[in-house]
Amino acid sequence: MRKMMVDYKDLMKIGFKKHQARGIIHQAKINLVQEGLGLYNGKRIGVVPTKAVEKIIGFSLSDESGEVDNG
Repeated sequence: MRKMMVDYKDLMKIGFKKHQARGIIHQAKINLVQEGLGLYNGKRIGVVPTKAVEKIIGFSLSDESGEVDNG
């Protein structure tokens, strides 16, 4: 089953540095708030939908079997 939500640790598993991964999650949260999803406006929420991250990084986080590629 494909993972629906990701956090910075998932991004680190595929090769991003800690600061880069946190920055991607932060940008995804900003984008989601701009789309009207106020839930992501808090600083304590650290997971975002996979699709929001894929929009930022420009590629899919899943392989052909539908599993999140963890490296």
